[in-house]
Amino acid sequence: MFSLSGKLKQMKWMTCGLTLLILGLMFCLEGGIASASGVQAGEVIGFRWAFGALLGNNNERKLERVAEEATLKTGDQFKMMVELEKPCFVYVIYYNSKDGVKMLFPYDINQFQTDYQVAKKYYIPQGDAWFELDQHVGRETFHLLASAQRLTAMEELFNEYETADAAKRSELIKRILYEIQSIKNINRELAAPAERPVPIGGAIRGMEKIQGNNLPDVASIAEDIACTGSIARTYNIEHQ
Repeated sequence: MFSLSGKLKQMKWMTCGLTLLILGLMFCLEGGIASASGVQAGEVIGFRWAFGALLGNNNERKLERVAEEATLKTGDQFKMMVELEKPCFVYVIYYNSKDGVKMLFPYDINQFQTDYQVAKKYYIPQGDAWFELDQHVGRETFHLLASAQRLTAMEELFNEYETADAAKRSELIKRILYEIQSIKNINRELAAPAERPVPIGGAIRGMEKIQGNNLPDVASIAEDIACTGSIARTYNIEHQ
């Protein structure tokens, strides 16, 4: 009996030790993944975000929020806006299978040191311009990422992508999309005249237009986003 009791105690201690070891390994693995992606849990982030499209014909167009799954047509115009409410780092990334990827915001990586302030509105595209869908139909994907810490791995991939040749860019696109998916997995969120073409993902995908004919301010439909750690949203637009 005592021998059996002693074995049971020994087994209990062994089980407890194994449990602590497994929990410790899980903690280390989770911490390693978060560190690799530049995401830290627990820090509060907050910003205002607008993604709106002008729908309708001629004088009957109206501004509506773009849903995470949406259908837009050639000629529809759209615009985005970011306004920080708490210090954090916001990224807007465009992708389609034909043209590749492009970071639409920040306008360039150095912006985080030069022009990045709380309570200032940043429009995408800048100023009074709007994007307009051209005749190239297909799926257009936009990723909204925000984190309390800079996503340095993502930034380094884009720096490499901008200077890479065509052969290497194909592999870098896969790595960038994988990085976006990793961030999502870790912290999933519980008719003015054309001015000039806007290059998106290395090809001409739309036109910038001057906001001259009483076009609305997309900031008027902004939503407040607040969470801890990070946020990742994907907007899929079926361009018809």
